[in-house]
Amino acid sequence: MFDQFLAQDRFDLVPHLVAISIAYILALPIGWNREKAERSAGLRTFPLVAVASCGFIQAAEGITADSPEAMARIVEGLITGMGFIGGGAILRRNDSVKGTATAASLWITGAIGVSVALGSLDVAVMLSLITVGTLWFMAPLKHGKSDRTTANEVDASGGIDADVGH
Repeated sequence: MFDQFLAQDRFDLVPHLVAISIAYILALPIGWNREKAERSAGLRTFPLVAVASCGFIQAAEGITADSPEAMARIVEGLITGMGFIGGGAILRRNDSVKGTATAASLWITGAIGVSVALGSLDVAVMLSLITVGTLWFMAPLKHGKSDRTTANEVDASGGIDADVGH
């Protein structure tokens, strides 16, 4: 059975290796940012999400070549799956919600993998740049707001509650 697969002249690793490598590289800065910020998903998770998304699309190319509707259903399934994975990164504590930026970043990383697999490298690069830019350059604005001590963050001994805002 494997011999029939090879005889069909479909065994060409180089284009797949290139696409998967590009997806991996474009996801690395996002993963690095989340790792550096000590989030639930980081340096390993983000490249794996991009590679998996890219791989699902590439694996399906042979069976969906004549059916754009079939490929659209696969992309739709990936979008839903990425939402599910991202949902797992969101935590609710008392009156705050944590992990929404990580969840959104996971979703975008899936889109990067899909874009690379579909040959839309320009879209993939822009998604990566916008995500990295948002995470890195908008963080000081967010941290400036959350680093302020409020009356609710002071415990009974007069110290600052270490869990608030982190």
